[in-house]
Amino acid sequence: MISLTSPVRTRAHDWPAGAKLLALCVVSVVLFALPYWQAQLVAAIAVLVLYALPGQIFLRFGLRRLWPLWPFVVLLMAWHLITGAPREGAVIVLRMLSAVALANLVTMTTTLDAMMGVVNRILRPFASLGVNLRKIELAAAMVIRFTPVLTEKGAALTMAWRARARHRAGWRVILPFLVLALDDADHVADALRARGGFGMDENK
Repeated sequence: MISLTSPVRTRAHDWPAGAKLLALCVVSVVLFALPYWQAQLVAAIAVLVLYALPGQIFLRFGLRRLWPLWPFVVLLMAWHLITGAPREGAVIVLRMLSAVALANLVTMTTTLDAMMGVVNRILRPFASLGVNLRKIELAAAMVIRFTPVLTEKGAALTMAWRARARHRAGWRVILPFLVLALDDADHVADALRARGGFGMDENK
């Protein structure tokens, strides 16, 4: 597993995680309320400026995390060009890029412990109903940690296919990708069992 936290420390690292997540929710709602591509373009440029402010290292690190979105950008724009609605496609693509970039920005400037602390505070009232907060926190943390890992492994599989074949991999890498994902899940399950699983906190 790898960390998504930025290697460059910024002022945003010292801001409360709850405030950043709340701001992310509010801005996301505003983005979905903007119907014009010009407004979405301005928002996207503003997000790019936020990435550029801490310096080139922070900018490159952040944009590298957004690169896996390019297939969705291509598919969305191609579909809307075919259907004769390029403006609507531009709105959707710019909105998606801005929203994901902002979420990535929050992740880059917030430690995983701080984010899980917010999740714990939000879900704490449900503990009286028998909800296991430990399982939810761990599941959320694993999703955040493993998403970039699986993305990189998928890219590596695609590159390996291209090195051995003339045509594109396409659906052919789905099965080995699933095998890799299941293998990682099996190793994580073994690691959790070796550490006592979820029962380690039950007697505290």
